[in-house]
Formats: sequence, C-alpha cells, structure tokens
Amino acid sequence: MYKILCKDGSAKRGRLETVHGTIETPVFMNVATVGAMKGAVSTEDLQHLKTQVVLSNTYHLHVRPGDEIVKKMGGLHKFMTWDKPILTDSGGFQVFSLAGLRKIKEEGVYFNSHIDGRKIFMGPEQSMQIQSNIASTIAMAFDECPPHPATRQYMQNSVDRTTRWLERCKKEMSRLNSLDTTINKSQLLFGINQGGTFEDIRVEHAKRISEFNLDGYALGGLAVGESHAEMYDIIEKTVPYLPEDKPTYLMGVGTPANILEAVERGVDFFDCVYPARNGRHGHAYTNHGKMNLMNKKYELDDRPLDETCDCPTCRKYSRAYIRHLLKAKEMLGLRLMVTHNLYFYNSMMEEIRDAIEKGCFKEYKKKKLEQLEEEAK
Repeated sequence: MYKILCKDGSAKRGRLETVHGTIETPVFMNVATVGAMKGAVSTEDLQHLKTQVVLSNTYHLHVRPGDEIVKKMGGLHKFMTWDKPILTDSGGFQVFSLAGLRKIKEEGVYFNSHIDGRKIFMGPEQSMQIQSNIASTIAMAFDECPPHPATRQYMQNSVDRTTRWLERCKKEMSRLNSLDTTINKSQLLFGINQGGTFEDIRVEHAKRISEFNLDGYALGGLAVGESHAEMYDIIEKTVPYLPEDKPTYLMGVGTPANILEAVERGVDFFDCVYPARNGRHGHAYTNHGKMNLMNKKYELDDRPLDETCDCPTCRKYSRAYIRHLLKAKEMLGLRLMVTHNLYFYNSMMEEIRDAIEKGCFKEYKKKKLEQLEEEAK
C-alpha cells in the first residue's frame, strides 16, 4: 500500500496506493474544508494545479449540509466531482477550537454547533460513522486536541484518552468497512500522535499507537503556539518512533520553510490553509520571496506574479491587474491569487520529490530557503 522508493538522509520519497489513485509523497494536501476551495477554485482547476489530495473536514460537513446528505449524494467524491484521494480530518480539532462550551467525557465530547447552537455529541464511533458516510479515502482517528500550553498531568491524561479512543476508532472502522451499505469499503485509517512539547509523552505515545498497525500516522497538536524550533525538535524526536514503512503526516503545517524542515525529518504529508488564505489577502508565494500585492509599487507592474512560474495566473495576468482586482474586491482577484499559491505549493512538492530522488535534498532545501527569504522585487 505504502512504499518508500528512496531516501536522502531521513527525507523519504514514497508512494501510497489508494482506492482513489496513487499519492506521490512528500505531498501537500489542498484544504477544501466544506468540499470546496475558498477563492472560487473548482475541482477542475485543482486538476490543472497538480493537486493530488484534497482535505475536507468531518465536523463542518456534519453540521452542513449533513453527512447523511453527502452519503445520499453518493459520497463526497461524487458530490464535489473529484476523482482523486480525499483525506477527512476527524473533527476533533474543530470540536475543541470552535465549541465555546463543551464537556469532554470518556464516551466523547458534548458541545454546541457554531452555526445554529444545536447540541451535538461526537465520539470515536460517531466520527468514524460520519467519515464513512462522507466516504473519504483516508479517515483520521478522533482525538483530543489539548490546549497549548497545558500542564504535564493534563497532557498525559489527554494522550491516554486519545489512545483509548483510537482503539474504538479502529474497531468501528473495521465494522463499517464490512457493511454492504458502506460506499468506500477500503477507507484507510490514520492515527494521531499527541503530547504537546513534552518529548517523553510524545515518544511513548508514538510507540503505543504504532502497535495498532494503522495505515498511517499523524503528528497533531503542533503549530499551535510553540516556536518553530520547538516544533522541529518534537518532529525530530518523535518520527523515529513511528513506523517508517507507513506515511507520516504533520497536521496543519505550514509555511514552505516549515515543510522543507519537516521533510528533512521524515514527514510525508502536509496540509495548511496558508496558500489559500494568504492569497485571498493579497500575499503571493514566489520563487523570489513572499509578495504583498497590495503594495503601491505594483500598481503599474506589468510582470506576472512570478516570472519563473507556469501557473494559469502567471501565464496570462499582470501584477497590476490582479492588484486592481483585489483593491476593487472582485472575486476574480482572489481566484487568481489562490490559484497561483496552490500551484506554487504543489510545484514545490514536485521539486522536493525530485531532489530526494537525485540525492540532493539538503542542497535543494538550502537554495529554496534562500530564495524564500529574498525580498520580492
């Protein structure tokens, strides 16, 4: 199912075969939270932007339109007309970040919807059932997302609960995948390592969940307030205790620099809202630094966002025109910016895979970081 094709140091060049197609790793997953990219980017667009996987969210699709509706429409792939892999986040992070009032109990979490305030209960079984209805390619186990910072005792209790919940998730997924009414009977399950910045808790949890023999493993609860140095240290100390022959996923991360550093430490999968969110706010990622297109110096600039880029935006439109659209609050401006940024991220992942194959990842990383730190002209 997952095969390491080659390594360069700890950096892995792999391939994951799924029921919805092959994923070449390292990979960046474009975030389509409710089954769509923000910025009016269609699934047809995503096909042209080198997108391999999209990430959608269990919690958001559960509250609207409802996972039962998605199932009746044939699953999320059919609903959003996307034929490549989809990973669904378990909803755990949203439960803990969006729900103002919640009660965490052994059976799960009681909370109120952020949309209409209705009472909702979500536990391991419910998360698996919702994700089965959505029929994603990869489902994430339901975990508790502890706050940062947290006391050592709170963190240990939280991690222990997450382990118990993982056991329930695995059992429920096995049951669901055996049902005739299940759309995707080959749904994969990734477990989540937690522990904050407590190295020993992280390592022990990694060892424990590795025993479950899951389809992949994620590092959760990072990029939530700790420094980049702390995050890199935790990745470096934890990844060696996760199964090397399974994909490793760093959740919610991050910047191009974050990705390069994590790949060097053995991470395969990434997702982040940055390329789409920053694009909507006028920030473009380029091979010569990050550009704020709202800057007046681009008012008469007839060059593309990045003269080295071959994305649909850079092939046709000038900085001056896109800046005008953003200033006029035209949706086309957001669309062009998001399109470019997604292409940049996906192209960078192609370059990373190529560099690992050629055995020159460290040299590539050094050069890329230097480029990213330049001031956009």
